[in-house]
Formats: sequence, C-alpha cells, structure tokens
Amino acid sequence: MRQIVLDTETTGLEPADGHRIIEIGCVEIVNRRLTGNRLHEYLQPDREIDPRAIEIHGISNEFLLDKPRFADVAERFLEFIAGAELIIHNAPFDVGFINHELTLAAARVRRVEDVCGILDTLVLARRMHPGTRNSLDALCKRYQVDASTRVLHGAVLDAGLLADVYLAMTGGQVALGLEQEGPELENPEVQERAQRRAGALRVIEPSPEERAAHAEMVALLDQSAGGTCHWRRLDR
Repeated sequence: MRQIVLDTETTGLEPADGHRIIEIGCVEIVNRRLTGNRLHEYLQPDREIDPRAIEIHGISNEFLLDKPRFADVAERFLEFIAGAELIIHNAPFDVGFINHELTLAAARVRRVEDVCGILDTLVLARRMHPGTRNSLDALCKRYQVDASTRVLHGAVLDAGLLADVYLAMTGGQVALGLEQEGPELENPEVQERAQRRAGALRVIEPSPEERAAHAEMVALLDQSAGGTCHWRRLDR
C-alpha cells in the first residue's frame, strides 16, 4: 500500500482570489513504513505573497524569484503521486489549491482525485478526539511527535510530522494519559495498587449506538492501515 503525505504553503487563503501554491512537500509511505522518498519544490507564484502568509511560513517574494512555476513541475508531481492515497491535514484546502494549479497549467489531469485516493487526517482526528484541538501542533503533542524544529510552517517539514502523527494515530494506542508517569510505575507496590483498582472497576456494556460508532471507527482504521488493523480482526 503506497501513501503520500502531502502539504502545501500558499500566497494566501483562497485560490478563487488568485492565490497560488509556493511550496509543495510530499513524503512517501509504503506498507506503513517511511521510505525516505520525497518530492519537494518551491514555486514562483507570479504574484505577491500576503504579509500574513509570510508570517506563517517565512517564505519571501525575493526567495521565489528564480524558482520554477507549477507548470514546470506538474508532470513530475503527477507521476510521483499517481495511484497513491494522499494523506492531508485539512484536505479541502490543499486539494483546492492543487486542482486550481493543475487547471492553470493545463495539465493532463485537472483533478487530483482522479489519480489518487484522499484521506483527511483532520476528519480522522475529529472522529477519534471529538471536542479537542486537532491542529497538527496539537496532534504532535498528543502523540508525542517531536515538533521542536517547527518554528514556522513548511510543506516538507509539516508533511514529515504529519506522517509520524498519522502512523501513530492508526497504529494503536500511544499514550494512556496516566496521572503517574516515569520510573515510579515500575515499582511493584504501585503496580499492585493499580491492579487492585483495575480489578474493582465496574464493567459497562456499550449501547448499540456506541457499538455502531466503534465499528465505523475500526473500519476506517482498517482501511487506512491497508487491511492490517488487529482490532478489526478481533471484531470479526
């Protein structure tokens, strides 16, 4: 199973207002393993970048003057992603910009959905963690992914972080949220007290609605994991 984790940086928020992609980053995952294969391009947008956008990603107009245009790399980009499942955080934003660029470039493919499946990790995170913040920064913290180098947004940097987050999200439980952490958990007395508490817990059976929601989530995880989700096997 081949997946491409993708992120973009842009001149602004809306392609309908003439904004363009200025950086695109792709990281490859095959059978749930990072391969080290990636695609990364800075792009000349032929327009000014909004000052607010520069504050977010730090890419200046001057830096992009000698960079290729999207049309120059469109074919290589399409070849890189063809047949893969794209993993994107807040996919409508990036997909909208990519499709806009493909149209402007008169590329052989005008809709990225025609050559790739798309998985939106923001949708996945909201289902898994309703009522909490699910930005990339929040997910890195939740799944203990080191984002200390992320001072500014960057397409290939963020794609790499999202790849780690996605694998953690779909690979099982990462942190239990225990109040006690560290070496004290290895203390036999602490373990014994924890076991006694666990033995005294009341078992609450799930409602039919909860079972249905569980089945839906496990099916989604199984699809994302290429049919290797152990929870799905247990349910069967």
